Amino acid sequence: MSENERKMPVHVAMIMDGNGRWAKERGMIRLQGHNAGMEALREIVRHSANIGVKYLTVYAFSTENWKRPEEEVSGIFKLLVRYVKSEIDELNRSNVRVQIIGDISRLPEESAKAAGYAVETTKDNTGLVFSIAINYGGRAEIARAARLLAKDVRAGRIAPEDIDEAAVASKLYTADMPDPDLLIRTGGEHRLSNYLTWQTAYSEVYVTDVYWPDFTPEEYDKAVDWYTGRDRRYGGLK
Repeated sequence: MSENERKMPVHVAMIMDGNGRWAKERGMIRLQGHNAGMEALREIVRHSANIGVKYLTVYAFSTENWKRPEEEVSGIFKLLVRYVKSEIDELNRSNVRVQIIGDISRLPEESAKAAGYAVETTKDNTGLVFSIAINYGGRAEIARAARLLAKDVRAGRIAPEDIDEAAVASKLYTADMPDPDLLIRTGGEHRLSNYLTWQTAYSEVYVTDVYWPDFTPEEYDKAVDWYTGRDRRYGGLK
């Protein structure tokens, strides 16, 4: 493979799995695992910017996570508020732009305000685009896009035959981003878990048994090194 083909991923998506198992193995409650995961995220965001990744998207809370115990759900949203309060100044100084993807209308008021504050504070930054998927589900996102397109058809802005892949993509939360080149899942599970269902059609998928709280920049580099050796053909031949 030529040096030109060994390119860094532009967009990295992550499924931050294993917080609960990490805590259980240490005799801790699950929320302590989520807290440790927040500390790991801080380093991963910094490292993404340092190695030249342009877009980082992380799965913070899925539409299915509401099924978890109320105490854990409440704790996760409190951690979100704490993360924004502790990190927003550094993110802003580092020229990171924060985006939220997902339906935040169901979030607790304090969490929704924190998310909105992070987006507003960093909206003019031009560095790493850091997207946090909160109350996000891939199928729900596609259904939402279909509803938006149906409204456009009903209003006469487009015709049904105008709906192609580009039209659908334009109605997704990620419309202003390239699709992920690399999807990293920690914790050893081999599934997408309803994450970026449309966008990951041709993503390279890297799974590690390392739990998220132990996913260090060094582990991140292993994933990126693996990615640069992949032969991406998108269904064609070279």
